[in-house]
Amino acid sequence: MTTEDIILHIFCSVDDAVGDVPKEKLAKLYPSEVVTIGILFALKGGHFRAFYRWLKRDYDELFGGLPDRTTLMRQLRQHEHLTDCLLAVPGILCVADSFPIELRFPIRQGRSQAQIGGKGKDKGRWSVGIKLAWVLNTFGAVCGWSWQPMNRHDNEFLPLMALFAEDSVVLTDYGFRCAQGVPDNVKVCKKGTWNSRMMVETTFSMITVVTQAKKLYHRTEHHLQAHLGYLAAMFNVCNRLHHSLHHADPFSLSIAEFSL
Repeated sequence: MTTEDIILHIFCSVDDAVGDVPKEKLAKLYPSEVVTIGILFALKGGHFRAFYRWLKRDYDELFGGLPDRTTLMRQLRQHEHLTDCLLAVPGILCVADSFPIELRFPIRQGRSQAQIGGKGKDKGRWSVGIKLAWVLNTFGAVCGWSWQPMNRHDNEFLPLMALFAEDSVVLTDYGFRCAQGVPDNVKVCKKGTWNSRMMVETTFSMITVVTQAKKLYHRTEHHLQAHLGYLAAMFNVCNRLHHSLHHADPFSLSIAEFSL
């Protein structure tokens, strides 16, 4: 599958989900095109400047001409709410976990008052960044997400899981324990039990290898928020395309073939 095929497949999936959202009068791109570009950026990873140069050089004509880089970044932030249309429907049984993302080296912490993220340990080493929490349904699709600074405890994601109280039981590990108690729909599992929870580790491994999501380069909160929204949408779209193109098992997870 060529890169152009990947872009067209992603655009068709996004356009079907987003629907007929009107374009702003002076905008060059339709909202579904903006969301497609956001998903491509989340899929490719790295710095936005390098991504924009690549997209402008090789695939500008697919979008009928791209706006300048800063305008496109602003449009990605404005249309991030449309990624909610690409989130999956929660099932009876869901799993949740957090994923640490580095934003800067620890030695650079405190150089600016506007820095986001916090300092914490990731795999035994100090890092400054955030934690991303995903709630996945039975088939491994993202139903909801949230983020906190890395120095916050995992139990601060419990309000996210409480949103699914009417639909789902959410399985978590002991990192989500709370002295004040957990929501009624959250089941804290001992190590070695409920091995279906390993599915969330598989998804985090995929986005680490394919999208280099272990390190992001955003310095403002609203651009970081937008990237995380497009990252969740990207995983769902690519996994659905994998199933539709190959008639794969509904429980299989794969996004590697869409790597840019």
